[in-house]
Amino acid sequence: MITSSDVAVQVRGGDLTFRLHETGERGPEAVLFLHGSGPGATGLSNWERIITDLGHRYWCLAPDQIGFGDSSHPADAPRGMGPFNELRAEALLALVDALGLEKVHLVGNSMGGQLALLMTLARPHLIGRILLMGSGGAPDMPVSPGLRHLREFYANPSTESLKELLGEFVYDLEPMRDTVDRVVAERMAYVNREDVRRSHEASFDPDGARRFFTPEELATLTHEVLCVHGRDDRIIPVEASRYFAAAIPNAHLYVLGRCGHWTQIEHPRIFERLLTGLVDGHL
Repeated sequence: MITSSDVAVQVRGGDLTFRLHETGERGPEAVLFLHGSGPGATGLSNWERIITDLGHRYWCLAPDQIGFGDSSHPADAPRGMGPFNELRAEALLALVDALGLEKVHLVGNSMGGQLALLMTLARPHLIGRILLMGSGGAPDMPVSPGLRHLREFYANPSTESLKELLGEFVYDLEPMRDTVDRVVAERMAYVNREDVRRSHEASFDPDGARRFFTPEELATLTHEVLCVHGRDDRIIPVEASRYFAAAIPNAHLYVLGRCGHWTQIEHPRIFERLLTGLVDGHL
């Protein structure tokens, strides 16, 4: 059963609050699921099935990121995905400390992959194993039409536009139509909130800085990392995960055919096998 609560943390500039969704038995170690960006995104819209399925094995944590869902939306948020993600990563590390965790395994989807890498570079001894799924942050990647639509969503923040955008997240819309419609309905309740719009526009400020990870800093990571990517991803190209797998010394790459940007939603059983194999050390 999923429980949700608010957890306050202190970071530079003041206090922030996470809406934290969790399953499993509390302990000194947990798996932290980091959702991606996009209009109305939340921890549950990305991870509800996965943390429900795996709650009998791990303490699973799926917060709404700062600037998303029911977590804090800073009025003076940093402009640009790079600076805003630095704040998000700092807040996540404060959350881990507030929960008393001695070690945390990270699962990062898209923007969440960037947050996982920022957390690991900042506090490497706190981090266990890492799964990067369709992660952003690789340099020299083209901006896909789907990613451009995501960034510029609030030019036309309608249900139809969100449905079209999320249709780009999956390889084949027809078998996923009910799932996409459900997620659209869940997200639209957030899309129409002024604080959510403000955070989205701060994140995707075209004049704001972006953050890419160099081969030199990735080479310093000693953690076991699994890079998972849909071969047919129309949001972030599979070449991004090839870059991370080549640059991180102890990285593995798994590419799923007939799969878009939502590996955990399109192929949940495969995703769960990959994740449990990684966390349990049986890859």
